[in-house]
Amino acid sequence: MKPVSMRTLALAAALVGFAAPALAGELSPQAQQQITSTVDRNQAALDSAALEIWKFAELGYQETQSSALLQGQLRDAGFTVTPGIANEPTAFLASFKTGEGPVIAVLAEYDALPGLSQTLSPVQESAGGHAGHGCGHNLFGAASVHAAIAVKAWMEANNIKGELRVYGTPAEEGGSGKVYMVRDGLFDDVDVSLHWHPGNVNSARQGDTMANVSGKFRFYGTASHAAAAPDKGRSALDGVESLNYMVNMMREHVPDRTRIHYAITDGGKAPNVVPAYAEAYYYVRHNDPEIVRDVLERVKLAADGAALGTGTRVEFEAIGGVYSMLPNEALMHVMDRNLRSVGGITWTPEEIALATEIQKTLTTQPDLASVGQIEDAVIGGDFGGSTDVSDVSWVTPTVGLSTATFVPGSAGHSWQNVVAAGTTIGLKGAHLAAKTLALTTAELFQSPDTIAAAKAEFEQRRGPNFEYRALLGDRAPALNYRD
Repeated sequence: MKPVSMRTLALAAALVGFAAPALAGELSPQAQQQITSTVDRNQAALDSAALEIWKFAELGYQETQSSALLQGQLRDAGFTVTPGIANEPTAFLASFKTGEGPVIAVLAEYDALPGLSQTLSPVQESAGGHAGHGCGHNLFGAASVHAAIAVKAWMEANNIKGELRVYGTPAEEGGSGKVYMVRDGLFDDVDVSLHWHPGNVNSARQGDTMANVSGKFRFYGTASHAAAAPDKGRSALDGVESLNYMVNMMREHVPDRTRIHYAITDGGKAPNVVPAYAEAYYYVRHNDPEIVRDVLERVKLAADGAALGTGTRVEFEAIGGVYSMLPNEALMHVMDRNLRSVGGITWTPEEIALATEIQKTLTTQPDLASVGQIEDAVIGGDFGGSTDVSDVSWVTPTVGLSTATFVPGSAGHSWQNVVAAGTTIGLKGAHLAAKTLALTTAELFQSPDTIAAAKAEFEQRRGPNFEYRALLGDRAPALNYRD
């Protein structure tokens, strides 16, 4: 669907009795100062949470300590916290309600990535091994929580009516934690949802993400001595490799921009034993969710053929599935204005020195001064990856931002990002995010016209008769997907 222009949105809003997005709800300088000062006063608690979660480095659905830490900070701040929502033990919902008014949600993530353990050294010291925060979700969770704490204080001081929620969302990295919340209707009464993500730049641009379905193909064969009795064996690994070969042949014959990734997560234990079990973990991505569904079905047929050809048996387990992002221009302009009111990031000489050393390990070295700038806010552009925030964006108007928490030029899911996320480089990006989220959330609480315009745009972008259907079907949360 084409982006909606502000002129078109203004006309649509006027036709249904709403005012177009305007400055009517913009926060006063006093309110801005009150909110950002609260974030500043709580900076030590924000930093402590982010660095503790960095040390925990817990994988999806295993974030017991990380979730408990954030829940504790919210309880201490006066939120009512409900753990274990959507049958996810490390998920939670924190609520502060003052009366009838808008329901605004802030999303918080805190899972790490496997095989990215790294010290704070600018030289790679670990390849594989334990988990690490290569996507900066330690910063994500801490900043979102402290943005909400600042908004709560402002609401209490100014008698602002409404409900502020924080959704603690585990397993974003492949586990689709938010999808189960959406599927269970936990966002049905939310007026607006806000999120952010660590990045290389400061921007409120609302870009495209890729719909994604993931799952594990498990092949079962017959074990035997690989030298003395190979004829009696049926190799499950042969099934996996045959599947991979056929999928690689398929790549030429799928719609443009389709992405298919896999990892052999179990290929047997010893070369002299014909493996009776093997497993491959697959992702299929495209911006169109229907193309993702169609390509996945073709991969499943290839798996059936691989099993038939190798004399093995195959089973498929869907692990995750997320939509592509539905942007919202009305909300983007509010986020962008508040991001600019806070401003860019200034690094100390020590931070510049660390970033310079990290850049020596990168293939590109953009200007480090870019962290002090704010990029233009536009609708469009491809973010390349996938996120379960997208499912939220199809059931409630949603807006996000990026802040410069990583060294310019670094790649996502990298050891370089793990270093940045555990230092003041990452923390400064989290401070900027917390202030911007808090200001935007507060503005929306006192701007019903902006919320109405965002909802009108949201309905137009979704199209008529939209009915949400989770791409992962009706399966229960895949709590052991990282085992």
